[in-house]
Amino acid sequence: MAKLTRLELHGFKSVDGEGQSIDIGAVTVLLGANGAGKSNLVSFLRMVNYMTSGGLQNYVADQGFADSLLYFGSKTTTTISARLQFEDEAAKDEYAFTLRRDATNRLYFQDETVTYHATGRQNPQVRQLGGGSKESQLSDCAKVGDKTCGVVLSLLSACKVFQFHDTSATAKIRTEGYTDDARYLRSDGGNLAAFLRGLKNRSGGEKYYERIIRHISQMVPQFGDFDLQTLPENDKYVRLNWREKGSEHLFGPHQLSDGSLRFMALAALFLQPPDTRPKVIIVDEPELGLHPSAIAALAGMVKTAAVQTQVILATQSPRLVDEFSADQVVIVERDTAKPRSVFRRIEPAKLSDWLDHYCLSELWEKNVLGGQP
Repeated sequence: MAKLTRLELHGFKSVDGEGQSIDIGAVTVLLGANGAGKSNLVSFLRMVNYMTSGGLQNYVADQGFADSLLYFGSKTTTTISARLQFEDEAAKDEYAFTLRRDATNRLYFQDETVTYHATGRQNPQVRQLGGGSKESQLSDCAKVGDKTCGVVLSLLSACKVFQFHDTSATAKIRTEGYTDDARYLRSDGGNLAAFLRGLKNRSGGEKYYERIIRHISQMVPQFGDFDLQTLPENDKYVRLNWREKGSEHLFGPHQLSDGSLRFMALAALFLQPPDTRPKVIIVDEPELGLHPSAIAALAGMVKTAAVQTQVILATQSPRLVDEFSADQVVIVERDTAKPRSVFRRIEPAKLSDWLDHYCLSELWEKNVLGGQP
């Protein structure tokens, strides 16, 4: 399957009209201080995923309407435009669009284009999907049999954003969930119990389930296994119950720490079977609430998944960034000349002398890499 290789973005939140271009690899670590713009890029990728299922207007409303998405509002910026490139040995696919604010403070498509360029062919096939619509035309184009639209829609749909920050007492991850909600792990991990139960019971899934359990046990020493039986009062629902090693006593999800619960969701995300794992996984601040040893284990799971799945991490954790190489890191910082976000890849060759004596986190803290407040 083709991989996301490049993303160009203009006019979205802290990215100004001049825009930013980011090369995407197997692992891309966005490193920067609070307010630098990391989460804004994650937010854009979430918007693209909403667009693939006809949910752009829902996303815009949830964000506070168009003026909240346009760089410094509609008085400064009139459009958001983007270009995403996917490549494999056979071809290069591209999806480009421009969104404009309307009189009701919503966004509509000014234009939308898909491009297919076969390797060795001189001229690409370009399909203009038109303009004026409130939702993407990709799905409709694919439904009438356009192969290029179908391929691009599939690629974009496989880019998923995850954030497991909400582990409060009322969070879905701590409450019961519908057993049939097990096809894929939801973006907030709210169906973790149902997802793990489905994985354990599916043909060929048990070895992946056991791998997840092993990783959790290494970080939560008292943890033995989940007890994912349906609820006695309603066999259509399941809860993230668990047992300690060597004990029959049943514990509930309310008896797990926030960090333990987040690590469980991360383990399920990165160690699930390749056929259910998204082709591009984007996680915002995955290190939140994790012990340093759990952060190291997280990096190991990311590297395991990255053999077949692209991973984009947004972080400000020195401990996490030290688990990756310099060429995997993108520094995110605010421009000193104007109020905008700048995304810049580290060039290891220019830092070779520094890297002989310091790790990446030390160079970041010394502001050699940039990306500090």
